[in-house]
Amino acid sequence: MQIARARCRTGFMRRIHYLCRLHRMTAILLLVLFGMVAAGCSKGPEEKSQPRSAEVTVITVEAKDVPVSGEYVAQTQSSRLVNIQARVSGFLDKRVYTEGTIVKEGDTLFLMDQKPFKAQLDQAQAAMARQVAAMETAKANLARVKPLVELDALSKKDLDDATGQYQSYEAAVEQAKAQVETAKLNLSYTIITSPVTGITSFAQQTDGTYISTQNSLLTTVAVLSPMWVNFSISENEWQKFHEEERKGLLRMPKGNNFVVEVILVDGSLFPHTGRITFADSSFNPQTGTFLLRASVDNPKGTLMPNQYVRARIKGAIRPKAILVPQRAIQQGSKGHFVWVVDKDGKVEARPVVVGSWSGDEWFVFEGLNAGERLVVDGALMLSPGMTVTIRQASTAPGNPPAAEPKKPPAAAGEKKSSP
Repeated sequence: MQIARARCRTGFMRRIHYLCRLHRMTAILLLVLFGMVAAGCSKGPEEKSQPRSAEVTVITVEAKDVPVSGEYVAQTQSSRLVNIQARVSGFLDKRVYTEGTIVKEGDTLFLMDQKPFKAQLDQAQAAMARQVAAMETAKANLARVKPLVELDALSKKDLDDATGQYQSYEAAVEQAKAQVETAKLNLSYTIITSPVTGITSFAQQTDGTYISTQNSLLTTVAVLSPMWVNFSISENEWQKFHEEERKGLLRMPKGNNFVVEVILVDGSLFPHTGRITFADSSFNPQTGTFLLRASVDNPKGTLMPNQYVRARIKGAIRPKAILVPQRAIQQGSKGHFVWVVDKDGKVEARPVVVGSWSGDEWFVFEGLNAGERLVVDGALMLSPGMTVTIRQASTAPGNPPAAEPKKPPAAAGEKKSSP
């Protein structure tokens, strides 16, 4: 009994000792935390407001005339697509040309059966000979009647009859001559030639087919040089282009003489350039786009009809434009902004109005002035009013800008605005 009581008192004392140690540790922790808070609160206002410093890379903003260009999806079109059709009805005798090859003007493409047309020509010539003989007889008769009428041996009616007969046969001769010419033309139409130099299509009629007005189309020949390049701009781009021109943000070349470059499907540049030669008079109501056409020399036949390419329009200039690297433009809740370093070495966040991209740079229309120092690297840790350590960029932004995407060409604008 006494042993049990002793053990109970011993366990009770151990629990009390453990609880005391736990309270002491808790008190120590509370004292440490209180000391840290007191130390933080004891800092003076000057120490808390002391600005941090960061190292940044800057460039000096420059304003200069920058040539711009626009690229558009385009499709080639033959400047002259000729349908080769039979002019007479008959049997198709032979296809002479090789399908898909280039032919020259005057080359023979098809031959038709000539025998019926030769017979028609012979018949017309025989009819003309008969009419000529009859006219000669009438002429001789008129020559005999005239002196007899003067001697009153014949009446004046006989003279009128002889004269009328001669004139009738003379007109018949002219008609016969026309029939002979028609027969000659029909015979010549049996030899079907190409009216232009270009690339041929497949033959739509086979040898031995009877050709009539219902199936007279034989093939087509497409002229390869010059080649037309058709592309379109949207109504939104059109409006944006005019707005920038009105504000002086864009200047057109003299005489709207734009240069059109053609980029092939593999990304290579076609060696010949062209000019805009046509602008549609209205927008397409189905697509809301405006059609433009450029004419490009294609002497070697590299471009083929209906080929998809890209048209690059060059010649416009942005006067006194400001180009900055894309990494210098930041995006905030209120729009785009940049960090500018003032003369005291402090930074400020400046809202800007940006335009289109040009390579790896961005046009800035509003918010920056020439001569200001712009932060291009190290902007992530900046805050307004922070003093920075400036490191000048090693190279300035590149001078020659790359093609500006979706830049509306001006030639279309001028043509559309003209009456």
